Amino acid sequence: MCSIVGNAQNGMMGVDEAYEKADSLLKTFTITEKAEMVRGYNRFFINGFSNKGMHPIYMSDATQGVHIRSYLKDKSLPVQLKKSTAFPAPILLASTFSPDLAFDYAKAIGEECRAGGIEILLGPGLNIQRQSQCARNFEYFGEDPYLTSQMVVQYVKGMQSTGTASCLKHFYGNNTEFYRKRSNSVIDERAMNEIYLPGFEAGIKAGAKCVMTSYNLIDGEWSGQSSYVIKELLRKKLGFQWLVMSDWESVWDLEKVIKSGQNLEMPGSYDFGVTVLDLIKQKKVTEANLDSMIRPILATCISMDFYKREKYKKSLLEKFPEHEKVAHQVAQEGIVLLKNKNNILPLDPKVNRKILLTGRFVHEIPRGYGSAEVVGYNNVSLLEALQQVYGYTVYCVEKPSVDDLKTADVVILSMGTRDEEAIERPFALPKKDEEFMRFVTEHNPNTIAVVNAGSAIDMSAWNDKLAALIYGWYGGQSGFVALAEILSGKINPSGKLPMTIEKSFKDSPAYGYLPPKAQFYTEFKNQHMINLFDVKYTESVLVGYRWYDTKNIAPLYPFGFGLSYTEFDIMKAKLSARKMTEGGKVFCEVTIKNTGDRAGAEVVQLYVNENNPTVLRPEKELKGFKKVYLNPGEQKTVSFEITERELSYWSLDTHNWESNKGKFSILLGTSSRNIEKVLSLEKE
Repeated sequence: MCSIVGNAQNGMMGVDEAYEKADSLLKTFTITEKAEMVRGYNRFFINGFSNKGMHPIYMSDATQGVHIRSYLKDKSLPVQLKKSTAFPAPILLASTFSPDLAFDYAKAIGEECRAGGIEILLGPGLNIQRQSQCARNFEYFGEDPYLTSQMVVQYVKGMQSTGTASCLKHFYGNNTEFYRKRSNSVIDERAMNEIYLPGFEAGIKAGAKCVMTSYNLIDGEWSGQSSYVIKELLRKKLGFQWLVMSDWESVWDLEKVIKSGQNLEMPGSYDFGVTVLDLIKQKKVTEANLDSMIRPILATCISMDFYKREKYKKSLLEKFPEHEKVAHQVAQEGIVLLKNKNNILPLDPKVNRKILLTGRFVHEIPRGYGSAEVVGYNNVSLLEALQQVYGYTVYCVEKPSVDDLKTADVVILSMGTRDEEAIERPFALPKKDEEFMRFVTEHNPNTIAVVNAGSAIDMSAWNDKLAALIYGWYGGQSGFVALAEILSGKINPSGKLPMTIEKSFKDSPAYGYLPPKAQFYTEFKNQHMINLFDVKYTESVLVGYRWYDTKNIAPLYPFGFGLSYTEFDIMKAKLSARKMTEGGKVFCEVTIKNTGDRAGAEVVQLYVNENNPTVLRPEKELKGFKKVYLNPGEQKTVSFEITERELSYWSLDTHNWESNKGKFSILLGTSSRNIEKVLSLEKE
């Protein structure tokens, strides 16, 4: 029997060595074993063969924690985790603007995977938020490719430092969930390279071991069986060398799957009407085709030492309290304060006041649903969290009357949406909830609204009537504890929006993307062959704030925006040189000072603008950010490196990154709409 003993340490075995061992192991496979290896086993496993020392490899969702599937039974998985930490949603993680926290977040999840015998975590999700109605946006990192890239690099490193493999998903163009198995994403070359691929490229360069293809079609072919998507884009263009798997039940032609460059069809239970062995007998595919599929599977598993290491690292079960602390810190730093009229916040617990609490999410823990759902443990409701801080001056009224509202000193109104995989939801609260929001805000001017959602919603009817507005996202099991700390002033809010909140969905670059008579909250299964529809990305590179700023459309709240209880001043901005030579670099230095009376954190954001572009360029593009923590009166200087890549666009002439000679503006501020310093740079 071939030895598959590896010397992998947290996935560090080299490509050549892993493939050499994979080739040796592959020689021991029968044709029947090869046919079994290219299709999933028991829905969430890669097949294993005990006669070769290969146990089945367990894969679990999702980006924001471990989704426990207690119904899965397999002799290689005698027990499963009894609990897993419900971390804040990835969109909240993105709101921290802290790649360091992304590392800690993913490391904690990876440790829970190792404790539970999970070899591959099916995340992170990297699909760009093109529009606000996609109910899976909570699983992603927002609308900006640079922010997404910075977060995913540390996520992958944190996850794989534990020996758990990351799986980047969904490659690519899955930016709507509406009938996702029937949508054909029509994306031009510039948008593909500038907006939708950078996050995947960054994750691959960070060492991600797996990639999952998407449900949708790309240029008329389903991604998971497209040679163009897998062989040309993923393998050749981005240089990915490890395991590629399909999303669950996302491919329909087994012959195309085998020839496309796909390695693993998941979950392996779909009836194609023909088997792998049938196709071999019919000479439609060859054994060499199967070998090409299997080699990356084996190389990936060997490189991570999956077959020889300890299956359950039980000592990591003792780290759950540490994981809770990480989840709590992420919520503290990612909750976004959007409005604070007359500085109503923070609410000092020492001041005696009547605080009426109402809304959908008072007792219920808000979270995203579908494969990403994580139930958690030690969950704390909003009522419990607030009463821990304010005692019984906080009281809950489920359906307050006008008199209830008028006699309260402050109203905390906790509302939002229940977003979920496989659906689109309207850019609005449900009708009854919207009516309730208007009713409450109409009758108490001291209303503090907390929005729990995975994406933007229409707030235009009641935003101006609020005293304060907080975007709480889906905060996980301790999210409301963090929220109570922010409301009371124990924690100074520092979250920033990773996407734009528009005033009306008609302002969105994706407006009109849905087919006629489309209905929300529907999932369409297994009828992928009929009524295919195009999703045309006509806005090209003008996604998110790039659209609103370039088209001069005022958003309700801009990308990168978030308030604090203290004040900051950006000062002494300068460049190391006024001109950049071909292939050179320039450093931008800026000082930020806390001019208020509270400790806090601010995110300095660097955007680039080309003054006289020869092609369509966004008004500004994020190319750097630094989160800075400062005590009152303290100041720090931060530095950004600017290279040609930061000045470049994707050229349709050369099919590569190009930068023009001429003048550029380096913009420094605290949101896409709050630019405080502008510096001039000339590219020679």
